[in-house]
Amino acid sequence: MNILYLCHRFPFPPKRGGKIRPFNMIRHLTAQGHQVTVCSLSRSDAETAEGQGLEKHCKAFELARVHNPVQALRMVARLPLLTPSSMGFFYSRDLQRRVDQLLATQQWDLIFVHCSSVAQYVEDVEGIPKILDFGDMDSQKWLEYANYKPFPLSLGYTLEGHKMLRAEKLLARKFDLCTATTRAEWETLNAHGTGAATDWFPNGVDAEAFSPNVDGEGTAYDPDTISFIGRMDYYPNQECMARFCAETWPLIKAQRPQMKLTIVGADPSPAMRKLGEIAGVTVTGSVPQVQPYVRKSALMVAPLAIARGTQNKILEAMAMGVPVVTSTIAAGGVDALAGEHLLVADSAADCAAAVLRICADPAERARLSEAGRARMLSHHAWPRSMERLDKIIEGVRNRGSKQETGVKK
Repeated sequence: MNILYLCHRFPFPPKRGGKIRPFNMIRHLTAQGHQVTVCSLSRSDAETAEGQGLEKHCKAFELARVHNPVQALRMVARLPLLTPSSMGFFYSRDLQRRVDQLLATQQWDLIFVHCSSVAQYVEDVEGIPKILDFGDMDSQKWLEYANYKPFPLSLGYTLEGHKMLRAEKLLARKFDLCTATTRAEWETLNAHGTGAATDWFPNGVDAEAFSPNVDGEGTAYDPDTISFIGRMDYYPNQECMARFCAETWPLIKAQRPQMKLTIVGADPSPAMRKLGEIAGVTVTGSVPQVQPYVRKSALMVAPLAIARGTQNKILEAMAMGVPVVTSTIAAGGVDALAGEHLLVADSAADCAAAVLRICADPAERARLSEAGRARMLSHHAWPRSMERLDKIIEGVRNRGSKQETGVKK
């Protein structure tokens, strides 16, 4: 098939959540013999340079350079409109022109869109089967943000959430099939009541890149070190670590004074860097690879209060055989059983108790390490996820497009 693939973040190198899922889809589809042309955005010269490596994994790609100040103005321009402001952040006239030219000059068997924010480029295209992979339902993320932001910012997030909810419903009806990352996100999508055909397929984890061993040799862990992994310019991660350091960390230190916490993630804000002044806490900023930090930890904590879809950090830690202590909402995006494959705790006291339990009991750590790794191999391997994707695409192709002509309305 000749596939036009659009995504909101250029999917190479696959270093962050918004890039990992589309990259693995593109790589898989190309390996299956399909001709995949990727259209996306770059926000820096460095990202543009790094992105050239995608050429090994697809037929061709169109990369439109945008500048954040201009995109911020596009967001502001949409404030009085029904269109979500976040869609302005991902709009580029240049990319729209390139997409239109591709549609006009080539025959396409399928249009695949990852993330609702870039569905705007092809939402009115007819006559070509179209799949929209929402991934996470962004409307619910914005509405959740409103609960953590001060007034009047909370009103802005509430407004954006309702505008995005409206957009999600409209977009779902314009595509032949819509997908999500987890069963919970799929249920949220169905609750929109659009009548659109829907399905879901999970994120996977690279079990070789995120393995317990380095060069075939096991890595010793420090029973007095725990870690958190995630981009530190991302608000849910910031809120999580600020709350953990204020509420949970003192409880842990009171029982085990020698404990150390390593916060690993790119672009920490000044407030996140300041956490490094707390006794026992280190904030690394960007690192070449996160694996060494995770492998030497007794466990990874991920007590997120705001979590939509799959938390790749949890998948990766479990794949490395490192136990995870997380929240109920974050655990909901992982196909694993609380108490068997990972530990779930929502209060500061329960979270501290779970951390101390693993650090003090090597046998318990070993149990969770082995069970977590096995669960990732059986339920979150990319090949299994891509099998689901293949069946989804086959179903859409067999049904054909809802429309008859390959032009815009």
